[in-house]
Formats: sequence, C-alpha cells, structure tokens
Amino acid sequence: MKEVTIYGDGSAIGNPGPGGWGAVILDDKQVTECGGFAEHTTNNRMELTATIEALKKLKGKATAVIKTDSKYVINGITKWVFGWEKNGWQTSQKADVMNKDLWQELVAVSRKHTVEWEHVRGHEGVELNERVDMIANGYARKGVVKLFTGTEKDYKEFLKTMPKARVVSKSVSKSKKTGPAYSYVSVIDGKVLTHTTWAECEKRVKGKNAKYKKVFSKGEEGILIAEWRR
Repeated sequence: MKEVTIYGDGSAIGNPGPGGWGAVILDDKQVTECGGFAEHTTNNRMELTATIEALKKLKGKATAVIKTDSKYVINGITKWVFGWEKNGWQTSQKADVMNKDLWQELVAVSRKHTVEWEHVRGHEGVELNERVDMIANGYARKGVVKLFTGTEKDYKEFLKTMPKARVVSKSVSKSKKTGPAYSYVSVIDGKVLTHTTWAECEKRVKGKNAKYKKVFSKGEEGILIAEWRR
C-alpha cells in the first residue's frame, strides 16, 4: 500500500465570509497542490473541506498521514465523531452536529484509507503548513493562486520562489491569550451560550453549577462549543 502525506488548511475572511482551502499531497516523490474558494463559509468548514478534497484525489487505497493545525479537525475525527455517529449525528442536546454534512463526508472518505492524524502547530515555521495557509488565504481573498504539480525535487525549487510566511514566536502567541476576549462561553445543564461581555456571562453562571471560559477567536469559540455540546 502506498504511503502519502497530506497537509491541509482552511480560511474564511470575517468567519463567516468568503473562504478558501488549500492542500499539499506528497505521493511517492510527486507533489500535488490543490485549493478552492467558497463564497460564504467558515474557517472550520474550509479546514474540513481541505482534508476531504485531498483524500478524494488519492488513487487507490493508501496509508495517509494528514497534518493540520486545526484542533477542531483533529479532535472531531479522532474523538467526537464516534459519539456523533452513535447518536445519529446529533449532540447530547439532540441538536444536529455543526457541519454534519462535511463530517459525514470526511468519515466516509477517510475510511477508504488507513489514516493517521497529526496536529502541527500553526505559524511556527513548518514549511508546508505555512504553504497550505497561503493557498487557503489566497483563495479566500480571491487572489491569483499559483498551484504546483510535479516532482518533489522541482517542488523545492518552486517553494523558493514563493514569499516567506511570517513566523509568530511563542512569546507573541502567548501574549495574545492575555488580550481582549472574543467572547465568553458558558454551559449550564448542557445548554451552551456565548456572551459578548464578562458581565453577561457572570450574570448567567453566578451561583449555579456551570462551566465558563474566555476565548480569543471565532475558531477557539467554535471548538469549545462543539466540545461542550457533545
């Protein structure tokens, strides 16, 4: 069985808003880049789409290592989907799983292969992770995206012609976690709500058996909501 490595990423400007996805497939010293655009979507839908579309391009059964910086994708496919399938693709609160259509498609296409899922840290200089980020953002911004198909040797030369991505240091990443909140998320008796201010959140949870958390981005909010709705 052939061995393949896939990098995937997704982006949405405004989240939701215009979006793009990108993937790099390394298959027996051959490299294929792919990507696409969506008029109105979310980061998480584009992250899922990148992996789905890359897997669809594989010819024949493969052993695939999929590398992504999306914890939403990693946690969903390695943990959450089993409970969702068992519950008829509903959460513990009997609501449809968010992005159910794409999760079902990802489960179906990934089971045609032997897949290993690997989380990579975003914006820390992992070359091909930065490359798929550039592809996804290029499509999301309706830019001209030059995609590569060819040998691994030629790909190395091609990458030298691409602009270098800015690497965010760990200290900068950490400092963002002490900045302004994107929102506050709370859950009481299985009901998850988001709040724009701490005062709203505090009013709901004070004196009650509740969980709550400050989040710093739409993506982080979505992951937490999905986890707390399981």
